[in-house]
Order: sequence, then C-alpha cells, then structure tokens
Amino acid sequence: MDWIYFLQLTANGLTLGLIYALIAAGLALMFGVLEIVNFAHGEFLMVGAYAMAFALPGFGLSYIPGVIVATIAAVAVGLVAYEVFLSRLERGEFERSILITMGLSIVILYGMQYAFTATPMMVQTQFGFAGIQIGDIRLAWTRVAAAILAVAAFLVLFLVLNRTQLGRAMRAVAQNREAALMVGLKPVRVARNAVVLATALCGIAGAAIAPVQLVHPHMGQFLVIKALAIIIIGGMGSIGGAIAAAIGLGILESWIGGFFPAIWQEAAGFIVMIAVLVLRPNGLFSRGGVRVG
Repeated sequence: MDWIYFLQLTANGLTLGLIYALIAAGLALMFGVLEIVNFAHGEFLMVGAYAMAFALPGFGLSYIPGVIVATIAAVAVGLVAYEVFLSRLERGEFERSILITMGLSIVILYGMQYAFTATPMMVQTQFGFAGIQIGDIRLAWTRVAAAILAVAAFLVLFLVLNRTQLGRAMRAVAQNREAALMVGLKPVRVARNAVVLATALCGIAGAAIAPVQLVHPHMGQFLVIKALAIIIIGGMGSIGGAIAAAIGLGILESWIGGFFPAIWQEAAGFIVMIAVLVLRPNGLFSRGGVRVG
C-alpha cells in the first residue's frame, strides 16, 4: 500500500467529515429540542452557500466576512421558517412536521432555482488554488479553512450548550419538557434559540463547502439525507455522536473513493446506517436528550 496516498485520502476525508459534522450537528440539535426531523435543513445550507458566493466579490474575496454573511442569511431564512410554520406545531406532531419541512425544502429549492437558475457556480476566495504542503501531503487552503471553521464552530457550540443559561435551557427542554415548564422555561423561546444555533451551523457549513464544490440549488438535497443517516448512526439527539459519526463517515468515504469504484463511496454511509439500525437501533452514542457527548 502507498502510505502517502492513504494519508492524503485520510486528510481529505477528515476535512469532508468536519463539513458533514456541521450539517449533522444542527440537524441533531433541532431534533433534540423541537422533536422534528427538518428536511429543509439542506436548503438552509444551500442559502448559506449562495450567500457566500455573492458576498465574496463584495468583500474582495475575503473569507471571514463572507462566512458572516452566509451565517446571517441562513439564520434569517431559518427564523422565518420557524415563526411562520414550525412554531405552530404541537408536540408529538412528528408526521406533520415531516410534511411541512419537506414542503419548505421544495419551495426554497425551486425559489432559489428560479432566482439564480440551475447553473452551478464556482466560488473563488482569497486563497485561490493555493495549498499547504506537509511532507508529500497537500491540502488546499479552502479545505484547511473549512476544517478550522468547523472546529471553531464546535468549540462555540460546546460552550453555549454547557456554559450558558441559553444552552442549559435547551438541554432541559430536550430532556424533560414538562419539568422545564414547571421551573418557568418557555419552550417556544428555547426552540427559537435552537433554530438560530442550528441554522447558524448550516450557514457556516454552506460557507465552508461553497469554495470546495460547485454551488447549485440542489446541493442540499443529498447532503440532508446523508446528515440524517449520520445522526441515526450517532444517536438521535446526540450532537457529539453526530460529530463523531460524520468525521468517521467522511474518512470512510474518502478511503472507499480512493480504492474502490466511486458508486460505493456514496452508498457507504447508508450501508453503515442499516448495520447500526440492525445491531444498535438507538445509535452508537444515544443516551437521550441534547448533549455534546
């Protein structure tokens, strides 16, 4: 085996897995607090990617201002979706939430396609095509920036969930809604805060992925299905499990893509998901409630 090639695949897979983790962590957070699977999650990412694509030229291709604009755009769309549709859902209306979020997904997707056409966009940043060389292993700066962005986002998420009243309220509502009501917490406000955090992660993921792959209206469709497989593998509601499963899947896909036919690369996550559902139906890390471990 060519170990340099193997390490290159692993490094590529790690950066891909961190982007997957941004998407999956937001999906797990919304499931834990709102008790819904948000099928419009991929479209929030797509909005962030388009915002990044249009913001970068205005900021002279500067990466960080583009990320901020992408995050704000995704949060704005997510908040509108929550206030108009998701806030009206009663607890336990799981099937209705699926129909609503699937409808939202289609409306946002084709609305963006009408506005910007289906033609894929290539996004340029201040990094251009430059990369970092570690021995014989090379990584593009856009991938390195995406990885750093993801790690920073996870650190902030960890601090919010574990060191702030806002985060503790989210965890309380996710673990026992009735008890949270008894101590004066307002689930609607907590749910709104969860939507802000989850869609911010989507916006960051969109900003991270935009310079790495082509931006187009359908980009979020397959990513949200893959993110759903990831949170099932990691354990529904477990943010730490979602992050670990996403990184593992990113590396696995990179290995498979490097040594086997590409068709198995996309199937890998769903094969693992089926195996987990058969052997450990609650997921690898599931212990209930929103948590980072």
